[in-house]
Amino acid sequence: MRASSAHLSIEGELPQLSGAIAWINSPPLTVSALRGKVVLVDFWTYTCINWRRTFPYVQAWAEKYKPEGLVVIGVHTPEFSFEKNLDNVRRQTSALKVEYPVAVDSDYAIWRAFHNQYWPALYLADTHGHIRHHQFGEGGYEESERAIQQLLKEAGRTNVVQELISIEPDGVEKAADWSQVKSPESYVGYQLAESFASPGSAVRDRRHPYTTPERLTLNEWALAGDWTIGPEAVVLDGASGRIVYRFHARDLNLIMGPIARGSAVRFRVSIEGAPPGHAHGLDIDAQGNGTVTNEPRMYQLIRQPGAIADRSFEIEFAGPGVAAYDFTFG
Repeated sequence: MRASSAHLSIEGELPQLSGAIAWINSPPLTVSALRGKVVLVDFWTYTCINWRRTFPYVQAWAEKYKPEGLVVIGVHTPEFSFEKNLDNVRRQTSALKVEYPVAVDSDYAIWRAFHNQYWPALYLADTHGHIRHHQFGEGGYEESERAIQQLLKEAGRTNVVQELISIEPDGVEKAADWSQVKSPESYVGYQLAESFASPGSAVRDRRHPYTTPERLTLNEWALAGDWTIGPEAVVLDGASGRIVYRFHARDLNLIMGPIARGSAVRFRVSIEGAPPGHAHGLDIDAQGNGTVTNEPRMYQLIRQPGAIADRSFEIEFAGPGVAAYDFTFG
């Protein structure tokens, strides 16, 4: 549906942007200095697959409408503790080629000012500082771009191109096949973990040996080897260890990394007990081989090219000192 004035009522006032621990790609921006500009505020965190799939659109809007007066601001609010590290955020902002201003909101000051609850979350404000449109989660791209165009025209911009951007994201940023996603985001740290299936209960915050059950039902996961289950992550203590998961989706991603920055741990992935072949993700080869290195990030491990069904995933690490945080799907 084409956005019109009737659809863009005032939803509130643009909160202050103070409280960021740093700014990237820009000096600190203030609401008063932004008056007279149409402002798009995008809440993100760099390991979030849902944000990654929206990023190509936000970046394209930033480039297309900047000459007409649109200011895009990314607010990086961390989900995991390692995402609070400013150096990590700087490296990932550069690696992902985020080129617009980024407020590093490691203390959640801007998040709370917006009363926000989502990654990603998009807020669009007019030249008077009124929030006129929002989008929580993926999708709504046409509606959001039409809202940008309308607010720019309200601001007196006469050269706003009406044609919408046309992009086809690929790789990690390819849209999820929602009709086939039957596995939910699955945290493995005990604060949010569900469906843990290793025999016996999980032992918190200390090394413990785990085994896998004979079979998993859909969306159950288990550990094998000596692991420490912490609040955010499971950490491998033994010389080798495995994580298994029964999933149903085209893509399987895992947020993981070495506990010592700069170290590396080799791993191998299998699906239904065999190398993934053409179903391998961007971060492994067809034999399932990959390496966890540097700081934690999201690794795309499986992208199935054919029919989707319930399948058993396994990742085996060839050394200690790796932490796994969260499975996501697409």
